[in-house]
Amino acid sequence: MIQPAEHFDAIAIGAGPFNLGFAALTDGLADLDVAVLEAGEEFIWHPGMMLPGTHLQVPFMADLVTMADPTSKHSFLNYLKEKQRLYPFYIREDFYALREEYSNYLAWAAENIHSVRFGHRVLEADYRDGTYQLSVLTAAGLTRFTADKLVLGTGTQPYLPPVITPEAQASGKVLHSSDYAFHRERILSPRAPGSSPQVAAVLGSGQSAAEVFLDLLRSLPAKDHLVWATRSERYFPLEYTKLTLEMTSPEYIDHFHSLPMDQRDVLSAEQKGLYKGINADLINEIHEELYQRSVNGAPNVHLRTGCAATSIDADPDYLAVRLHHERTGEDLEFLADNLVMATGYRASAPDFLEGISQRIDYLPDGRFNVDREYSIGLDQDIFVQNAELHTHGFTAPDLGMGAYRNSVIINRLAGREVYPVEQRIAFQRFGAAELSGLPTSSNASARA
Repeated sequence: MIQPAEHFDAIAIGAGPFNLGFAALTDGLADLDVAVLEAGEEFIWHPGMMLPGTHLQVPFMADLVTMADPTSKHSFLNYLKEKQRLYPFYIREDFYALREEYSNYLAWAAENIHSVRFGHRVLEADYRDGTYQLSVLTAAGLTRFTADKLVLGTGTQPYLPPVITPEAQASGKVLHSSDYAFHRERILSPRAPGSSPQVAAVLGSGQSAAEVFLDLLRSLPAKDHLVWATRSERYFPLEYTKLTLEMTSPEYIDHFHSLPMDQRDVLSAEQKGLYKGINADLINEIHEELYQRSVNGAPNVHLRTGCAATSIDADPDYLAVRLHHERTGEDLEFLADNLVMATGYRASAPDFLEGISQRIDYLPDGRFNVDREYSIGLDQDIFVQNAELHTHGFTAPDLGMGAYRNSVIINRLAGREVYPVEQRIAFQRFGAAELSGLPTSSNASARA
């Protein structure tokens, strides 16, 4: 039996870090009644990549709330205080929180915000009588919710390229990096005495690929072979210099959003190193590990750049991996026991959007046409989190910009300035802004 509908000013769908930030920043607002619906039964953040010692690539202030409201009780520092870990964190003198500790913080926040509801899977969405009608499956059965506005934070899904044959996928020997921790024990389990050395391989060149590679490098026996291949021309470090970091700013988003769509796409392709690169310290750790191994002879480690996978098939006992070097035109082939695909994530529209697709603004190619203030609704009543890489630039997946985006969305929902939003934070100007105060040919005579 369907329960009577609960109505909210806004319903956020999905409870990843960005919509958790939305929940935290709307907690206690008297004029904005919200619910955050999450299909999962509990908060889990990248459990398959919880490797020992891994940390965030952004400072701890990129939590749910601090960049919008440093006084919030939902801050990472308040979490540490409640867990009696603030002084140890202070003594540690490291801005970059451990990934496991940050995940624990997110789970703590989710438990302490009343608007977050786990075990609520949105099945269908419709628009009737001026409100969004949601059919939601819970442990108690089918429930209805209604809302004036929606905030979509359904995240991205692990991507595996089509070069993997169905037989290879069914073999259990190919896995996405997001599942690595679940298979780690199996991959590292000792081989039977007298058996041939294992061959483990990692494809990809981002942070996840590097973390998995280093873990395997440190954990596999020296006799085993380890391959790390990428189609990138090199193992790109994450660009983290200060003037580049200024591009994670409201004014750069203004500049990027104002460009024609074709120029945005070109820029997005060129800027992958700004958010998909490897932390420089991690690259150095990998090199140091390789160097230490080389003291007693060349390690059984094979690094290849510029190589794209053209075929990944299942041999009776192995995976047959074929690579093509895109510069030289040469082909490489090897057999592997296990293959970790660090091939990233792709956004996909959830099925429930079909019922309200006529209310969504799409670009000609089918992507969301996200306005400057993160709406895709034709009536500016549907907002997105981390689905605007193509319209707002590389800041879309940045944890540090989550509080900014939520501030913009919340101010728009409330119709007032709940959280002050910075307009300019960078020393540099983007675009052809006037060089104020400098002489030009038009005013040269005035200087004479």
